[in-house]
Order: sequence, then structure tokens, then C-alpha cells
Amino acid sequence: MRIFVAGATGAVGHPLVPALISAGHSVVGLTRTAAKAETIKQMGAEPVVADGLDAAAIRAAVVSARPEVIIHEMTDLTNVTDLRHFDRAFANSNRLRTQGTDYLLAAAREAGVKRFIAQSFCGWAFARTDGAVKTEADELDNAPPAELRRTVAAMRYLEQRITGSSQPEGIVLRYGAFYGPGTGVFASSTVQQIRHRRVPLIGDGAGWWSFMLTTPLPQRSGRSSAVSPAISTILLTMSRPRSGIGFPRLPKCLTPSRRFICRSGSPA
Repeated sequence: MRIFVAGATGAVGHPLVPALISAGHSVVGLTRTAAKAETIKQMGAEPVVADGLDAAAIRAAVVSARPEVIIHEMTDLTNVTDLRHFDRAFANSNRLRTQGTDYLLAAAREAGVKRFIAQSFCGWAFARTDGAVKTEADELDNAPPAELRRTVAAMRYLEQRITGSSQPEGIVLRYGAFYGPGTGVFASSTVQQIRHRRVPLIGDGAGWWSFMLTTPLPQRSGRSSAVSPAISTILLTMSRPRSGIGFPRLPKCLTPSRRFICRSGSPA
């Protein structure tokens, strides 16, 4: 299968590309940075350089690649640490979830793409109704805090656009929060924000949060698993046709008010 990965050098794209290649697929990897094209080539994929917010460039890249599947992993979370001004910090990612999605989807239709898989989120964005345990059928928050409104709106826009598509078939995967190399979560800058009480908390901050590791999990034998849980979810979606929103199983992390405790391997 020929697959176009948009965001091929990001926290998800970087391990996803070689995993797809190992599974026997032909991969075209999109990056907006020319310097990262060599990284994609070293992973065994065909690199293409284009800005996800440049409609003409995205059209040319997709039409030229002629993929059967597009996987939309485009975000811009570099140095995102200002959680007090959340929408401002996520402004570029929100544009990629709205304009970027539209550009990719239009190009996909022109190129005859069969399936379009896109990234969404399943953490704090759910509506605060019913119980704490949510499924892919649960709605996003219609009245989020002021500093989150544009971000939740962007996620809702992406989900509606993709799940409403039949040509190509649209699938949305709602991920948990990623941690691991390249994600920025638990990086020194984030730890400093928490230490200096610059991270807003609701109540005492205690509760269950879902996190997803982006790197392979070690096995007891000393060998690493082939792919991480995050990538396994995408590969499963590739191999089993389905419509709508996917909700992967995630490890749980307990987050008390003053420290993080992650219980590795515990299912959600």
C-alpha cells in the first residue's frame, strides 16, 4: 500500500514511518523543513518538503505522490509551554487542524486517495457530562474554558470534516497525551513550569489522565517490542477497514497535585 504521512518527522510520524515500511508499505513522508528530508530518506521513505498551510504545495505533493492512504499527523508543538495562554500556544496546530486538514482532504480527493486517517485527542476535551469514562461516541466540550475554546473548536472541526468524508473514507484516532522523546511532555521546560506553579490545575489536580508512549516498550526478555502502542493503533486502523472515530487503549498515569506517577503498562 502506498501511504502519505503528513508530519513524518514529528513525535508520532518519526516512529510511524519505519513501522509502516517494516509492514511492507511504500511511504512518502511530508516535512515542512528541508533539513529534515534526509531524516525521512534514512528511514526508507520518499521525502517531500511542503508547508501544510500552503494549499498549492500540498496539492502538488499529494497529486505527485498518488497515495492510497493519507495519515494526517501535522502539529506544531515546538516549545509549547505557556499553558496559561493555551489557545495562543496552540495557534499553529489549530490552523493545521482546520486549514491544513482542508488542504490535505481536497488534495486527497483529487488524487483518488481511498482512506484518510487523522489525529485528534481524547483527554480534557470531552464534554463534562455523565461519568468520567468516555468512549469514541462521546461529544467534545461545547463550553470549554475561555483559553481552550479555539483549540477544542479546531479539534471538533477536524473530526467533523474527516468523519463526514466518504471519498476518501475518513477515520479519526483520538490519542491520549504523548510522552517520550520529541513530545515535550515531562521535558525540563515543562517540569520547571510545574515547579514554579505556572501550570493551571482544576481542584487539587488529582485524577486519572491517559498518556501514550511514543517509543517501543521493552519486553522482559530484554528485547523491544516492534512498535509502540500509538503506532500499533495506526497499523491496526490501516489493516482493518472501519469508519468513524477510533479510541485506542492507553496506559494510565495517576497525576496527584504535586508530582507525576506513571504506572507503565496498566490498561485504560
